[in-house]
Amino acid sequence: MSEDWSAVAKAINERMNALGLRQGELVERAHVSKAIVRELQHNVVQRRRSARTLEALSVALGWHPRHLTAVLHGRRPPEPGDPLDDDGDATPARLAAIEDRLGEIAERLEQISANLVTVVDRVAPDRQRR
Repeated sequence: MSEDWSAVAKAINERMNALGLRQGELVERAHVSKAIVRELQHNVVQRRRSARTLEALSVALGWHPRHLTAVLHGRRPPEPGDPLDDDGDATPARLAAIEDRLGEIAERLEQISANLVTVVDRVAPDRQRR
């Protein structure tokens, strides 16, 4: 499963509007740089962010610490009172990482398959002429 940074931007902006928060207030609450908040809000730079950044923004917006990470990966966000899964059992996080990686592999295999069809279609007419 790929990362959906546009969904993260949408979630942040909708929540800020609902709470009447301005960018500067979110920066202060989350202790995250204004540049990072701007990049996330406008989805201008799509790169891996630290878990701490997404957690800080989630908490500053009144959500569960894992809310934005769930949105990023297309999963249902946890409710504010849900446990953090930090009880030493890393299984859920590892399974999520495996699912994400399998999704990426599946996408690549589809691309390879499509490329092979294109190559075979180009080569096949040449072989028929021989």
